[in-house]
Amino acid sequence: MLVSGDKPGIGGEQLLGQKIKPKYSAYPKGIRFYAPSWVAFDKQVLSFDAYMEDEVPDKNQERYRIRHYKIYFYLEDDTIQVNEPEIRNSGLPQGTFIRRHRISLPPPEEDQFYTVYHFNINVDVVFYGRTFKIYDCDPFTKNFLKKIGVKLFPPGKCPEDPYLKTRRETLDHTEPLRPYEPFDTLKQFLEHDRQVLRFFCLWDDSTSLFGDRRELILHYFLSDDTVEIKEVMPPNSGWDAKSLFLQRRKLPKYGPPGVYQPGQITDRTVLNVYGGLSARRVDRFLIDKYQLGKLDQEFYKDSDLSIGTTINVWGRKVLLCDCDEFTKCYYRTKYGVENFTSISCKPPPPPKIERKFSPYTGFGTEEDSLRSCIGLIPTPHQRDFKKFMEKDSYSNISNTLRFFAKLITHECADLDRMFVISYHLCDDTMSVFQPADRNSGITPGMFLRRVRVKRPGQEVFKSELSEYIQPEELYVGARVNFPLSNIDLALQKLKEVETQSREIKQVFSAADFMHTKTLDYNAFRSIMMNITSGKLIDHEVITIARRYRVPEDTNPPVNILIAVAHEQLKKNTFENFGKLIAVCVYEDREKKKVLPRKDIKRLCKSCRVPLTDSLLESLLSRFADSEEQINYELFFSALNWRTNPMPEMESILYNTETCEDVWMGSPSPIPVRFINYLPLLKDVFGLEEE
Repeated sequence: MLVSGDKPGIGGEQLLGQKIKPKYSAYPKGIRFYAPSWVAFDKQVLSFDAYMEDEVPDKNQERYRIRHYKIYFYLEDDTIQVNEPEIRNSGLPQGTFIRRHRISLPPPEEDQFYTVYHFNINVDVVFYGRTFKIYDCDPFTKNFLKKIGVKLFPPGKCPEDPYLKTRRETLDHTEPLRPYEPFDTLKQFLEHDRQVLRFFCLWDDSTSLFGDRRELILHYFLSDDTVEIKEVMPPNSGWDAKSLFLQRRKLPKYGPPGVYQPGQITDRTVLNVYGGLSARRVDRFLIDKYQLGKLDQEFYKDSDLSIGTTINVWGRKVLLCDCDEFTKCYYRTKYGVENFTSISCKPPPPPKIERKFSPYTGFGTEEDSLRSCIGLIPTPHQRDFKKFMEKDSYSNISNTLRFFAKLITHECADLDRMFVISYHLCDDTMSVFQPADRNSGITPGMFLRRVRVKRPGQEVFKSELSEYIQPEELYVGARVNFPLSNIDLALQKLKEVETQSREIKQVFSAADFMHTKTLDYNAFRSIMMNITSGKLIDHEVITIARRYRVPEDTNPPVNILIAVAHEQLKKNTFENFGKLIAVCVYEDREKKKVLPRKDIKRLCKSCRVPLTDSLLESLLSRFADSEEQINYELFFSALNWRTNPMPEMESILYNTETCEDVWMGSPSPIPVRFINYLPLLKDVFGLEEE
């Protein structure tokens, strides 16, 4: 902080035990610092450029020499340091000329020291009898001197050393017998050590005999401009594995250059070696400065490599196809390259040759005859195993399409014959079965065994495989070119109806006189046929009805489940119910006569109760309460077929309505019972419930 006051000393303090007069203070008059000078001016130094004429006695070439100096004045303690910049091959000790300390004024004022007010441009200062001419200073020094009130003189010019000038002129007009040729590669090595550019290359040798396309990896070492190439060996290629395709070396652009004699390729050419009187001692040598007979070789540099460039690798044309991320970053930073579009190293796909096979001979199946044409040793035909596993029957899902059909004939006795056509999705096979018809005089049974059925009108003995009937060709009604069980196509037809949507809703509401928001199938089919004017066929109406059907309760009664369980237990003669109850009593620590459902299931599995998983789950769900607890005495007593036998009843599966594997042999009168028509109107016409 600056305040008005009397004339102080240097920073208001006494330095080195000396009493400093106020006129030599480093601060303007009338200004005083509360902070000491070594704090206020810490790390602030004034820099002056000066020179000195140094006399050179006993030498004819020069009488004096101009020596350049840097004078540093430290404001914190008024110390001075003089340095001389080093000049190469000057032969003089240079560096620190006067170490840092306070320097006294020349006589007769040797009791005082130099301050900042003694320095200016174009003034002489005397340090220990040597006169230094200050001719300039740096911008910070000029600014500081102006602030403390020192009037700066204009900067001067440093004279040139006459001896250095004469020597430089002489060297410029002289050609040395041994010119200096630097071969310094240390800087490049230190800057780019362990930095390698990597390119993915392709050598297409397919035009030569037994040639092939070779994938290569080129490494360019930035430390010494050498190249290394490795070959990528694909599996089962038949080529011998080699460590390197090209050893690390400089790669000439125009190769192979030929065979050179020893000594032809050198950095320098020595003309003669001579010494003194001794023949063994070699003191000097002459170098050919004109470099006559020198072989100029041009090698690949990093600037010559880019994606899409073809380089010459000792007579082999190698195409650079791609590079790694470090290489891209290097070229982007150094050369400003932005396009790094890679080129595929993979060969173009070979032309596909169509194989022609001999026609079917009639022996065996067409697939067997085809397998005999593929290999010398015939192998069995491999069917689509994945499709078989996905579409095969499991649990209560049969993955089998079943249709009722009539025989198209003019015979009166065959007009009423009914058939069941089964289409198995796992292997696209079909079977036809004729149900029993009492007093018809026709023997029921298998009409067509399970086999793949060919489409009619195909040639028998041909080279191509025959086409078989697909599942989309089976539907209720006439034949069309698209699958009629597609709900999206059926709804699209319904959306194209020109009748007003409000009128359609009124028709459905009038048919639902009980206001149950459902319709039976017959009423639903009649309305759909009327509003579409016959555009929808029966199969499409069935598809829509099945989509919006009312879910039915498929859970069988408990007595049926117990009867089925008794039948399975009887077949396996399982009677260890007392043991099961005893184990449950042991695990019932709280004596509540109930156990969790999962514990009962685990106990049945550990005791190997001969019940299927689905049947056991159904029984457990029926006996479990809201907290998933089961009365084990009641459960196992119900399963005890000895003490609690069920009355005789027809042995049927408990989930007949949802099991498609069992069909009762007569056509169902309706595909579904009831249909929710409100969701249909919302999906098709966007009508909401009022």
